Amino acid sequence: MARVRYGARTEREIAATRTASARLPDVWSTGVVAVWETDPDAVAAVLPPPLKPTARPLVRVTVSRVDLSGHPLGAGSFAVAAAHGGVDGWYPLVMPMTRERALTGGREVFGEPKKLGEVTVERDGLVVQASMARHGIAFVEVRGAVSGPQPLPGPARRTDFYFKFLPAVDGDGFDGDPVLVHCVRHEKVRRLERITGDVVLRESMYDPVADLPVRDLVEITIGEKTSDQSGRVVERVDPQALLPYLHQRYDDPLQVLDAPPPAEGDR
Repeated sequence: MARVRYGARTEREIAATRTASARLPDVWSTGVVAVWETDPDAVAAVLPPPLKPTARPLVRVTVSRVDLSGHPLGAGSFAVAAAHGGVDGWYPLVMPMTRERALTGGREVFGEPKKLGEVTVERDGLVVQASMARHGIAFVEVRGAVSGPQPLPGPARRTDFYFKFLPAVDGDGFDGDPVLVHCVRHEKVRRLERITGDVVLRESMYDPVADLPVRDLVEITIGEKTSDQSGRVVERVDPQALLPYLHQRYDDPLQVLDAPPPAEGDR
């Protein structure tokens, strides 16, 4: 009988897959990063327990184009500063990806809040424009002009916090206790430039990042970097405490009932 490819793999084939994953070469990406201070109450409102706010209510947006052997990947992240167990890091609210493979790997293994979307990074001379879009709405746009080089940082370690869970089959809660994951990335940068520009947050019922406005823009940069990542489960999470935040992971149809946030002058 011919090989049935959906059949069980041999131990040798499984071991070969693990070995190949461990030997992946450095994959470099070109990314725009914007950091700003926002409303501290808004940051506190989006953090599921046991995550807590840090001293500064920071938002970090990363919009990247990843070089993958003729198959470029657009990868985005909108994250807020958070802390857990003495570790400061970032809690991503949404991570749009342009390819299914990048989406499923991170979401199912680490619990990353990845969704299919449109992610673009464009540079024309000194002019840079980067955006993340879903459902026809570019809910984040970073734009500006390169204003000079930045000193290259040394190798850095960054921690992201994810919640890994499965919604219950009967629609009530979770199948098993959710877990909190610390995902550690070691990053190397080979090029870095600062950008003078701004960040535009557009209203979207599916990605309501406009609730975390730009109060004080800290920096915008464009650079080339590579990183690895490893994760570990640090604790089990109270399902009832996490349940009110479940809609962060999915496009909740009830969001169509949400009104846009009031204008600054109407508060």
